[in-house]
Amino acid sequence: MDIYTRLVYARQKPLIGRLAYYLLKLFGAEIPPSVPVGEGFELAHGGFGVVVHSRTVIGKRVKLYPGVTLGRADIYLPADRSQFDGIVIEDDVILSPGCKVLCKAGVLRVGRGSVIGANAVLLESTGENEIWAGIPARCVGKRDG
Repeated sequence: MDIYTRLVYARQKPLIGRLAYYLLKLFGAEIPPSVPVGEGFELAHGGFGVVVHSRTVIGKRVKLYPGVTLGRADIYLPADRSQFDGIVIEDDVILSPGCKVLCKAGVLRVGRGSVIGANAVLLESTGENEIWAGIPARCVGKRDG
């Protein structure tokens, strides 16, 4: 496990959590302490430019590459007027470099085993083992799995 991934897990520890959180920010990854992260998580290449909304849940064996954003699609609204409830990244998901997962209302789910392609902009929930690409992202195939 690399130093970046260790810091992600350390964010929730009582004494060193705050330090781990700020070190991650210093390295260029914003993952709030409120975000639960499952076992086997990987922040590939240090995750520079990764931004994760505080209402996100990350499952097991998820891989995040640099430049990934998980957040609200309605940032033009004040937070108290948003209908955004959160994002759930299920187990075995790969979020490729530069992809954006943006939710406007309710909860957006990235289904187990799905892959979101590089620089894709995902605006809707996916099924399991799907491959999504494009702007806006569309399902372009199935992952063997």
